[in-house]
Amino acid sequence: MNEFQGRVAVVTGAASGIGRALAERLAGVGMNLVLSDVEEPALATAARELEAGGARVAAVPTDVSKPEQVDALAERAYGAFGAVHVLCNNAGVSSGGLTWQVPLGDWEWVLGVNLWGVIHGVRAFVPRMLEGGQEGHVVNTASMAGLATAPGMAPYHVSKFGVVAISESLHYELAMLGAKVKVSVLCPGWVNTRIADADRNRPADLPPPALAPDQEALRELVRGLLASGLAPSQVADRVLEAVREERFYILTHPDFTPMVRQRMHAILEQRNPAFTGLAR
Repeated sequence: MNEFQGRVAVVTGAASGIGRALAERLAGVGMNLVLSDVEEPALATAARELEAGGARVAAVPTDVSKPEQVDALAERAYGAFGAVHVLCNNAGVSSGGLTWQVPLGDWEWVLGVNLWGVIHGVRAFVPRMLEGGQEGHVVNTASMAGLATAPGMAPYHVSKFGVVAISESLHYELAMLGAKVKVSVLCPGWVNTRIADADRNRPADLPPPALAPDQEALRELVRGLLASGLAPSQVADRVLEAVREERFYILTHPDFTPMVRQRMHAILEQRNPAFTGLAR
């Protein structure tokens, strides 16, 4: 896909982090924007600032774990602009702990946003994108946590491995149809976002997490790695390159490659998994 001027992009999780950077980058190539996020004040600020820069923007507060809200997002997008050409299923949250101790509510929250959010986005938008008959692209935000694993992150890993699997299946299906709509899966490593502070958007009926001291220490380590990570704008640049090139895998951090290679070799050689530490 190379024609962006005047076309339409939908970005979920658009109020901050990678989503905000994607919105800015897509506005920069002349796209109209439909932005969604569960964090309404930040969403309004993002929309206002992008409009001040000359973009046409529709802001739609959306909890992507709710199918009816994603359906309403699609209706709003098509009602406002008549088409969607780029869909960024980007909204994400994180929670962790020892697998057998993670509360059921945390599993439901993380899978609801990270995995079901992508499922709902694909279901609500892709049929209409195909019916439009124009070039289009779906970008699903997964993570390097969808390609390699670590302890203490089971819900996040399950959600992100699922996003990679959905994206690969969607790629095969669109190719079988000879569709003009393509797909990429974004698998970043450490990016300077607030994903470690996702509890700010924790559902009101979900009790605050009770982490052991060692788990709190791991969370602080992750915060530090995120703070020193890639700027979201650099990730957005790589996403736009991949959309132009119709490239499926978007990997932003070569330092994680050995972890992925080790996991793949262990599978093929039927060796037990071995964790060697977090990549920096």
